[in-house]
Amino acid sequence: MPRDIDRIEPLRRQIEKHNRLYHVEARPVISDREYDALLEELQRLEEKHPELVTPDSPTQRIGGEPISGFQAVEHAVAMLSIGNTYKLEGEKNSLRAWYNSTAKALGLATDEALAEPLFDDGGLALTLEPKVDGVAVSLRYEGGRLVRAVTRGDGQRGDDITQNVRTIRAIPLRLDAGAADIPAVLEVRGEIVMPNDEFARINAEREKAGEETYANPRNFTAGTLKQRDPKTVARRRLIFVAHGRGQVEPPACDTHSQFVELLRGLGIPVSPHAATVESFDQTVQYIEQFEIKRPTLAYGTDGVVIKVDRYDLRQQLGFTSKSPRWCVAYKYAAEQAVTKLLQVDWQVGKTGKLTPRATMAPVFVAGTTVTHATLHNYGEIQRKDIRLGDKVVIEKAGEIIPQVVQVVMAERPEDSKPIKPPDKCPDCKTPIETESDNEGKETLRCCPNPECDAQLRERLIWFAGRDQMDIEGLGEKVVHQLADAGLLKSFADVYRLQSRRGEMVQLERMGDGKVSNLL
Repeated sequence: MPRDIDRIEPLRRQIEKHNRLYHVEARPVISDREYDALLEELQRLEEKHPELVTPDSPTQRIGGEPISGFQAVEHAVAMLSIGNTYKLEGEKNSLRAWYNSTAKALGLATDEALAEPLFDDGGLALTLEPKVDGVAVSLRYEGGRLVRAVTRGDGQRGDDITQNVRTIRAIPLRLDAGAADIPAVLEVRGEIVMPNDEFARINAEREKAGEETYANPRNFTAGTLKQRDPKTVARRRLIFVAHGRGQVEPPACDTHSQFVELLRGLGIPVSPHAATVESFDQTVQYIEQFEIKRPTLAYGTDGVVIKVDRYDLRQQLGFTSKSPRWCVAYKYAAEQAVTKLLQVDWQVGKTGKLTPRATMAPVFVAGTTVTHATLHNYGEIQRKDIRLGDKVVIEKAGEIIPQVVQVVMAERPEDSKPIKPPDKCPDCKTPIETESDNEGKETLRCCPNPECDAQLRERLIWFAGRDQMDIEGLGEKVVHQLADAGLLKSFADVYRLQSRRGEMVQLERMGDGKVSNLL
């Protein structure tokens, strides 16, 4: 029977092999229980021999001590944003226009006016990849080992989130030792994303506990990566999809398609839906086919990224101040649906601003059932001539926030009723104040009373949020519940809750455990 110290390294390689089979090749050969048993065995051995623990051991993914803060780090190669287009043809900023101008800049197009540009070599090779709706990061490997993970930030500098990224099983801590030609320095750019089913699971648990649910996977992922406790990140089962490179020394690969294959060989997850084409027609065909496939993916996508494949041609094309000239993102139009407007309520925000909120007959759009949508302000209601009882077209802005786009005038019922804005605050009954633009359209309707209870509650919700005081457990529903019970009347009351524990545990759906976590 092998000695403990002889068992540790083969066990690490075995676990990393199963990580690769699951996350890169999508063909797991053992169950989650069997995987966990291997990991537990490794943990036991490393506890017996702590001198043999290495930073890239699979056990280090569990998460260490809480992080005191995030250090800003300079990118070796800038992480620029990508230009967008929403039209295939017919406009100045369409995909066709980008395609023709790119070919012309490379000296490949003989006539920009041609429906299909002519090329000296028969075609301009482009790589096409899904535009993953995640959080952009740069992973830096030195000697095949992960040494740093940095967010995009402002493109020049980002936050060092290495400790949190180490907990993500889809990201190898060391590259496949069996693969040839691992660059001494390899920076991999990609997206960290939360799978849809994991997002649904977490939201279901929070809803069951009476806690505020998260709005969308992308924002939740961003918040997760900035958690101070890596153990929290480890529990949220994030995944990674690589799509580009930063610094690579010595230089490797002449084309992006070769680089993708290199990453795949090193055990780094890449999109299985990436393709290489050599014409505009093939590009359009891919975009149309992928739009049908999008809903079946395990994570969110909002378009297709089109890139010049050859790196020497990319260097020739260069950059603008904001984005590369050698790539563009085609973004799909937001999914729309038609439903009936039933009611409009006016919500008071933390600054006193009144926002109209539509209640509609339930309708399924962009993956969820929608019953509410924003109407922005009364001026927008007037401009679109929205009335109660109307059939309205809704869509999710950025596939996140539902909004009313327009009225289906041809189906307006005879008994539709104009929407009347309130002249007093719905909560404190103070006369409201309004502002209008130069054309007389109302742009703002607000309650001027700083003591308004509705404003206070919204300020408390904001105050406890992740970007402010980050008080976990003090979400929207809990703030309203505590305020209804007379326990929250000011910011100072947040810090007096410890002395009112007995009253809190008596509230519905609170309980001793939930109160303890909040306090």
